[in-house]
Amino acid sequence: MADRRFRFAVMAAWARDGAGWAAQARRVEELGYTTLLTPDTSGTAMPAASLAAAAGATTTLRVGTFVLSAATRPPNTIAWEAASMAFATGDRFELGIGAGRPGGEDDAAVFGVPYGSGAERLARVEQVLDAVANPPEGLFAGTGRPPRVLVAASRRRMLELAARRAGTVAFGVPPMTDDERLAGYVEIVRTAAGDRFDDLELCTQVHVVGDEVPEWLSRQMDVDTAAMAKSNAIAKLSGTPREMADTLTRRRDELGVSYVSVSSAFMEEFAPVVELLAGR
Repeated sequence: MADRRFRFAVMAAWARDGAGWAAQARRVEELGYTTLLTPDTSGTAMPAASLAAAAGATTTLRVGTFVLSAATRPPNTIAWEAASMAFATGDRFELGIGAGRPGGEDDAAVFGVPYGSGAERLARVEQVLDAVANPPEGLFAGTGRPPRVLVAASRRRMLELAARRAGTVAFGVPPMTDDERLAGYVEIVRTAAGDRFDDLELCTQVHVVGDEVPEWLSRQMDVDTAAMAKSNAIAKLSGTPREMADTLTRRRDELGVSYVSVSSAFMEEFAPVVELLAGR
């Protein structure tokens, strides 16, 4: 297995205002996280605007979409946005792309575009990857260096596409997924990637840090609070910073997962783990 060094991201969706958003980005950088990620929903700020502001308020922090919906934009529009973001951020932008999310039909309705079937949306993701890698003639190409691409996936066909085409594969799996089930997803990626598996970065998300699961978060994840608290789900880490670091190290050594994002609600609690592992 490749020598995969840890890096960590914060998933943030909102702030009171622009000044608060910039302050949050600076704090993410101060705590040692590599990347600030933001979602793509009709109920949150446009990712390009938020991420450009975050990059402008920081010096080394990378910024990325997690994830941009291929269902609500033409492929060339996404390639244009990605090149523009790479240009505006000094090549600190990473394009996270996916085929949609639960509730994605509502976003499509707001924007007045067809959501499409699962097969149509998967095909759209592949078209996006083509357009980003090789922008059509006449389209602004930014710095000329395509951004790193993350593909979020949970179903076999999307996992296989991510394995073949992405730089980072993010496992957008159910919150109660444990290590055993995660291993099955990783095996799908390994088989589809073939010789390029060792070059892939694998990513998982931590939604809860500690033993208590906030009620608002359990509603958001649609899980039972008590069940999540007692579970061995990969979406939850508890114990001392050293114990959490050991869990992530074991997961990295056994499954190859080296990129971990954490909810902004827990970025302070998780910072000691980042200090222990970042870049190692």
